[in-house]
Amino acid sequence: MSETAEQPVFSIEKLYVKDLSLEVPNAPQIYLEREAPQIGVQLRTEGNAVDEGVFEVKLTVTVTAKLGEDKTVFLVEVAQAGIFQIRNVPQEDLEPIMMIGCANILFPYAREAVSDAVARAGFQPVILAPVNFEALFQQNRQQASQQPAADTPIQ
Repeated sequence: MSETAEQPVFSIEKLYVKDLSLEVPNAPQIYLEREAPQIGVQLRTEGNAVDEGVFEVKLTVTVTAKLGEDKTVFLVEVAQAGIFQIRNVPQEDLEPIMMIGCANILFPYAREAVSDAVARAGFQPVILAPVNFEALFQQNRQQASQQPAADTPIQ
């Protein structure tokens, strides 16, 4: 048995907030409201090669709080990113590693950034529920296979 096959490598090189946005468009009047807002959460994960075997993965979390249909209480968007070294893995495993494994690493940091930003805006912190990134990945892959190739969005 030869040792020529390279061992898979996975390491975290850097974790950072790439973008952070907070809007409270109806301040100061919104602070007088007593009604609890409806919270909406959107997630998007992207991965790009930075160098040979080095990838940036970005998890964007958008949280919108609204009263009724049209009155925005606040909107927070956090792009939590990381630089990961991923080497010696089959090409077909690269996307699941980035969209599931790396997203699972980034999520707690994005969750903390969202909660902190909402609290700093003067509202009760929003604590995001855990996310099953494997199920999201499978769902996105299934949706992509049902669409014509030209219309497939990159998630």
